[in-house]
Amino acid sequence: MIVVKLTSCLLAAALATSTVELIPAPSVRAESLLSQATEAPRTGLSPRQATEAATALLQAIQTKNAAGIYALLSSPLQAATTAEAVAKRLESAPGIETFRVVAVNPGMDDTTVDTVAITNGGTREVPLMLVLDDDGKLLAWKWVGTMRPIEQTALNFVKDLDAGRWVAARYYLDLDFQKEISPADLQRKWTKLETVLGGVKRIKSALVASQGGEQQLVLVTIEFGKVTDNLFVIFNRQGRIINVDFSADLV
Repeated sequence: MIVVKLTSCLLAAALATSTVELIPAPSVRAESLLSQATEAPRTGLSPRQATEAATALLQAIQTKNAAGIYALLSSPLQAATTAEAVAKRLESAPGIETFRVVAVNPGMDDTTVDTVAITNGGTREVPLMLVLDDDGKLLAWKWVGTMRPIEQTALNFVKDLDAGRWVAARYYLDLDFQKEISPADLQRKWTKLETVLGGVKRIKSALVASQGGEQQLVLVTIEFGKVTDNLFVIFNRQGRIINVDFSADLV
């Protein structure tokens, strides 16, 4: 197999280091993004449930309720951190005066929620993106407008794929990974992905879920014709891509 699906072992390896903002753990999931069917499946989490989950999380952040935040993390995140560690990060977190949910975008096995937080005594609106699993638990989040180096690399990789720049996209891969996947392989996989999901409408953002360890995890949020979903891109410590979650049916 040229590119393997993300397994629980691979995802667990990304749990070694802290993640963005308040939560010192990464975003993970065991399933592949892509279905073997021609119609893209949808998460079982309804928009109403996603809105409620996002609201509960933002309320916990607003009140600096570390135990409440910990209870809203996905199981792999809970296994990788503690309520005490969350509380420590909350000490330096910006204060949220009010917030609102702007949009809910159900994916195949996760949901992206766009929110706006009012900070700095009510004088500044800051977009905040959340990614929730099928149970409404937090997978990842980021303040929109911030960009870390591996987030930019992940975005550049996906943008090159979307533009059909297969050789350029392959440049971001680790040398060992390049030996396993050719430009033609990338073209075949990406073309199948677009066919299944109705083409790319917009590449929205990239979210670091785990950074600084032997394996680093970035989610690239993509608005397709049929669904908005997140592509998982795995980096090594040196910032080179070592895995992408194309599923086996795209090999």
